[in-house]
Amino acid sequence: MQIGSHHLTNKLFLAPMAGVTDVGYRKLCRRLGAAYSVSEMITANSALWHTNKSLLRRTLLNEPAPRVVQLVGTDPQQLAQAARHNVDHGADIIDINMGCPAKKVCKVAAGSALLSNEDLVKRILTTVVQAVDVPVTLKIRTGADPDHRNGVRIATIAEQSGIQMLAVHGRTRACRFRGQAEYETISKIKKSISIPVVANGDINSPEKAKKVLAITNADAIMIGRAAQGRPWLFREIDHYLKFNKKLNDPPRAEVCTIMLTHLEELYSLYGKQHGVRIARKHIGWYLDNILDTQSFKKKIFAISDADTQFNMVRNYLQYAETKMEMVA
Repeated sequence: MQIGSHHLTNKLFLAPMAGVTDVGYRKLCRRLGAAYSVSEMITANSALWHTNKSLLRRTLLNEPAPRVVQLVGTDPQQLAQAARHNVDHGADIIDINMGCPAKKVCKVAAGSALLSNEDLVKRILTTVVQAVDVPVTLKIRTGADPDHRNGVRIATIAEQSGIQMLAVHGRTRACRFRGQAEYETISKIKKSISIPVVANGDINSPEKAKKVLAITNADAIMIGRAAQGRPWLFREIDHYLKFNKKLNDPPRAEVCTIMLTHLEELYSLYGKQHGVRIARKHIGWYLDNILDTQSFKKKIFAISDADTQFNMVRNYLQYAETKMEMVA
């Protein structure tokens, strides 16, 4: 698959998730099989560009190419200015967010709320594409609600505006993350345009990945929540798509190494005081893949010191590995 001059090694994308897919997590998923990742969404409002939150979200110069920055906003000129600014700071691709269903985003008519205003969608996309010399991509949902699915029209507008790739989450804005993803709509979108289409939503296993690709005929798939605490899912899917054979679960020792490396990345990026709090949700997701962790979760979530948190996780994982060997 090709986006501009960027050739991707497989069909696996890490979905942008605010508060989750920071630079450390993106690099981790890339090492474990994702060919493509996108920054957490960054506001187009220039007054907020220099906040610590925005600066951390834009950290990408030490990432493998292509380095993709996702922008969120409603004003075409403001988004164009933000696109130029991020390209000047190392972005290889600009992605526009019209898929986020979060209330705080939609209440200012941004994210997936934009899908209800097709004229504004066209103005935004045309203005941003003309503002930069790098590829511009778009993330959408299938429409505002089940009675107003306009994903095919939005896709056509995107292609005509010069968008070079379209990622589609198979739910409407109103559906948020409820119910099942509607792959049939993604299939209709794929048939309606010639630019690459990426299918997103409920892809949580190698078998499901293969099924979604078959149903939608998409050029790639995008995985978000299913990779939380399980970043090796990309490697598993890549192997299955290439060889039609499932990989064994990663050895517990490798899981330990991945998890501890991730914690060190978080402490380095956010500082130990803030990093220990950010790490809690990731620890919880990792532990969800390990049996009998509820009592340990309560203990580890109460820890506020990074060194103590790190050592407790390491010791628990080593204990769990020894216990597994004894059972075997």
